[in-house]
Amino acid sequence: MTPGLKLMQKVSSTRMFARIAPHFIPAMDKAVHRLTRGKVMLSAQMLPGVILTARGAKSGEPRTTPLACMPEPGGATWLLIGSNFGRPGHPAWTANLLKHPDARISWKGQDIEVRARLLAGEERAAAWRAVLRFWPPYATYQARIEREIRLFRLERR
Repeated sequence: MTPGLKLMQKVSSTRMFARIAPHFIPAMDKAVHRLTRGKVMLSAQMLPGVILTARGAKSGEPRTTPLACMPEPGGATWLLIGSNFGRPGHPAWTANLLKHPDARISWKGQDIEVRARLLAGEERAAAWRAVLRFWPPYATYQARIEREIRLFRLERR
């Protein structure tokens, strides 16, 4: 592990990061993604990322959210982690996927139609272990909150 990656993991585990990051990282990612026609997400320098477009749970209107993800081997599935930076409450995009699982992601400049599935039981436990190997700070996020972090697997449609 590079010293820079280790530092980013340490910083991203702090409560200060959890308070500040949700206010600037998504906006920055949306702007850069738009300017580069879907080819660059700044936060993807830390973790791989997608731009998720899903229908709003209440409004039914398209909602676009930049998210870190864990691509799975084979290139046809991705894990989305509803950590909300270790803050209380599930992020809104998770409710959107629960109500409307058919969505679209922008992945490395390519638009891909996907179906989201909330993971449970042993499938969730195995995915959670993989997520923690991939980005250990998620354990800190989970330890801070009482809710179980939602994990979704996105599969190409």
